[in-house]
Amino acid sequence: MQTDLSVWGMYQHADIVVKIVMIGLILASVVTWAIFFSKSVELITQKRRLKREQQQLANVRSLNEASSVAEAFDSKSLSTLLINEAQNELELSAGVEDKEGIKDRTGFRLERRVAAVGRHMGRGNGFLATIGAISPFVGLFGTVWGIMNSFIGIAQSQTTNLAVVAPGIAEALLATAIGLVAAIPAVVIYNIFARMIGSYKASLSDVAAQVLLLQSRDLDLDGTSQPRPVRNTQQLRVG
Repeated sequence: MQTDLSVWGMYQHADIVVKIVMIGLILASVVTWAIFFSKSVELITQKRRLKREQQQLANVRSLNEASSVAEAFDSKSLSTLLINEAQNELELSAGVEDKEGIKDRTGFRLERRVAAVGRHMGRGNGFLATIGAISPFVGLFGTVWGIMNSFIGIAQSQTTNLAVVAPGIAEALLATAIGLVAAIPAVVIYNIFARMIGSYKASLSDVAAQVLLLQSRDLDLDGTSQPRPVRNTQQLRVG
C-alpha cells in the first residue's frame, strides 16, 4: 500500500501513461510562462517607444517635417516605417494629378503595414490558446486512465478497503489538477496579451492616420512635389 501521498510520491507511483500526461502538462506550463515573460518585455518596450514617437510627432505640420523628426528614431521605429510608406507612394505617384487616388493608395499601404504589425505581435498567442483549450482535457484523460487502473487493482486485490483504493485515485486526480494549473494561466495570459495587442494596434493606427493626414494636407497645399528621399522600407524590421 502506498504511504507517501505527497505530490512527488504520487507522481512516482503513477502509471507510465499518467506520468507522460503530467510531464506534457508541465512542459506546456513552462512554455506558457516563457511566452509570458518574453512577450511582456516586447510589448511594453514597443508601447513605450510608440508613445514617445507619438509625442514627438504630435506638432509636426508636414510629411517632410515628420520625416526630419523621425531621423532621430531607432532602426526599429514603426512610425518611421509608416512615414516612409507615405513618402514612397508620393515618389511612385510623381506626376499623377489624381490626389484622391494617391491618398487611397497610401491609406491602403498604411493599413496593410498596421495589419502586418498586428500579426507579428500576435506570435505565440496561438500556443497560449491551444494550451488553455486542451490542457484540462489532457489532464482528464490522465485521470480517467489512472482511475481505470485503480479499479483494475481493486478487482485483482478483491478488496474495497479505502486505504488501498484512495492512493490510486489521488494519483489519477493529480493529472487533472496539473492540467488546470497549465490551462488557467494560459487563458488569463492570452486575454491580457489580446487586450495589449489591440491597444497597441489602435495606437499604431493613430500614427498611420496622422501620417495620412499630413500627406493629405501636403497634397492639398501642393507642397509635396519634392518629397524627401526615404530610407529603403524593406530594410526596416517590424518589431
